[in-house]
Amino acid sequence: MDGLDIALLLGVGIIAGGWNAIAGGATLCSFPVLMAVGLPPVVANATNFLAVAPANLFALPPYLPELRKLGRKLIPILSVSGIGALIGSALLVVSDPSIFEVLVPFLLLVATLLFVAGERLRVGLLSLAGDQGSERIIFVALFVVSIYGGYFGAGVGVILLALGQLLGFSDFHVANAIKNATATCFMVLSINLFGLSGLIAWPEAATMMVGSAMGGYAGGRFAKHVNQTALRIAVTVFGFSLSAVYFYRVFA
Repeated sequence: MDGLDIALLLGVGIIAGGWNAIAGGATLCSFPVLMAVGLPPVVANATNFLAVAPANLFALPPYLPELRKLGRKLIPILSVSGIGALIGSALLVVSDPSIFEVLVPFLLLVATLLFVAGERLRVGLLSLAGDQGSERIIFVALFVVSIYGGYFGAGVGVILLALGQLLGFSDFHVANAIKNATATCFMVLSINLFGLSGLIAWPEAATMMVGSAMGGYAGGRFAKHVNQTALRIAVTVFGFSLSAVYFYRVFA
């Protein structure tokens, strides 16, 4: 890395951390920049898991009271999601890098759509399942979603939130605690697997982590003063534009 790359990664890390704290969807910003500084797509994706780790970790402590109350009820949820995440991460490790490169625009588009339709999707899932939702089916859905979470993961939080509520944890804060615990489980398992597989570019990850921690802290402090509607519109436009650029690069 040269000085310009360091400045870019640090700056984007700050933006991504603040972005995540206020509206979510930081991967739409951080992942492309890691590729822009020269990392291959698979390495950029693996590195991104570590680069945005502070934003995920800092979201967990406020929910420790809810997690303590859940106690052993978390064990099957984290077990199913952890196995799914490991499978997703393993798929990334063993897959042909050229295949992942082709998938990049589709993954960015899916992440953008999840960001845009997140709340409607969550409400729709709850309405569709109603009181007839089978716990077995919900755990299968959690397993499948976790595979995506371990493979790429952007935008998966809204589905995890809905699944937590479908499992009977109707209180929003409890469901959010489950979502944050599951996302942290994804991150820890995936980072370990990617690290052992040599896919993480440590200097780039560490640089962006510093920025992510700074941005997450600042974003948490100033979130109430930011026009979230305007920010979500900006994220949406950016996500769709980015998807279009990568579709052009891959298929033109």
